[in-house]
Amino acid sequence: MIIRENYLNLLIDAKDTEFIKVITGVRRSGKSTLLLMFKDYLLNNNVNEKNIIHINFESAMYDDIKDYRDLYNEIKSKISNEKMYILLDEVQNVDKWEKAINSLNVDFDVDIYITGSNAYLLSSELATLLSGRYIEIKMYPLSFKEFLKFNNYDESNLEDKFNEYLKYGGLPAITQIKDKNNLIMSYLNDIYNTIVKKDIIERNNIKDIALLENIVKYISSNIGSSISANRISDYLNSNKVVEKTNHQTIDNYLKMLENAFIVYKADRSDIRSKALLKTLGKYYIADTGLRNIVLGFRNIDEGHLLENVVYLELLRRGYKVNIGKSLDYEVDFVTENTEEIKYYQVTKSLLDDNVKDREIRSLESISDNYEKTILTMDRTINKDYNGIKVKNIIDFLLE
Repeated sequence: MIIRENYLNLLIDAKDTEFIKVITGVRRSGKSTLLLMFKDYLLNNNVNEKNIIHINFESAMYDDIKDYRDLYNEIKSKISNEKMYILLDEVQNVDKWEKAINSLNVDFDVDIYITGSNAYLLSSELATLLSGRYIEIKMYPLSFKEFLKFNNYDESNLEDKFNEYLKYGGLPAITQIKDKNNLIMSYLNDIYNTIVKKDIIERNNIKDIALLENIVKYISSNIGSSISANRISDYLNSNKVVEKTNHQTIDNYLKMLENAFIVYKADRSDIRSKALLKTLGKYYIADTGLRNIVLGFRNIDEGHLLENVVYLELLRRGYKVNIGKSLDYEVDFVTENTEEIKYYQVTKSLLDDNVKDREIRSLESISDNYEKTILTMDRTINKDYNGIKVKNIIDFLLE
């Protein structure tokens, strides 16, 4: 296993604290492997194997654990008088599992780590039971830097390797079948269908599967564009893509897609007033490979994919990310953490003067002095414009 140090270090930092560690993310982004990495870390740091309880609920071995009582009794039977580390993978498959987690945390000297592929893992019931006593660790597919490491790539011909990353995405298993295009496409298709079937259709008892799939196609085709439930509804109805639908149904389906971590929503905010705007946010896909399997690999719009990649990278770096409105201009990303605010524009190239002027004006319209950056695929441009930095996207991703 190649260690994903950023995520592992988050678990290590939280080890032996009172908090339950909750690892979330889209299917096959590496959550199960992260638990194995952490288990190895425990074993290598003098924790006895009998003090580690590791259960993967996607294994048929644990089919008999149906509800929280079964889960509680199974783990209770293995607990000794010593500190126990409990690692539970895809725990949402157990009915009312949160009751067992809460009881175990109260009754025994335990350190608990759980994973799940659906945001219902952090439902209001869990939040009520555990109020303030859990830490969410959000896991994403491989960054470009991780992609190079997993493929054992050096930094020669980086543009070609980046194009491969844009095309097939960053799900870790892809790196095991590189250069086998048909296998990669089959794998991505299987993962997409599993997410749709298990995490959306079955969990939400969806009847109109065609509507769900057309919403995913619409989002995938409109990455980087402002989207609302009304716009999707109007498009689908006017083009007679599906039987008549309405914005409330669309909005419900969008929330289901977000809950399955297959799409992420970036809200719009007014940069001057700091207020969130209720309409016209943007949606991004959890992985460019999944986006391309939805639309087809011959329909790759590099400009949209670049924005998607930058958005996910900003999330990985721990920023809260919104879309910005400044006067009559739009700023692609307004990022904020506890220490700083940064602004980003993303464009394939600045060689066209009209594009360059547009991107610069958007950032110049912001009156504060926080860092402002234009990210582009250009290699020939390497200068600042009135304090606005220009960076190559690949260089940015490798920082």
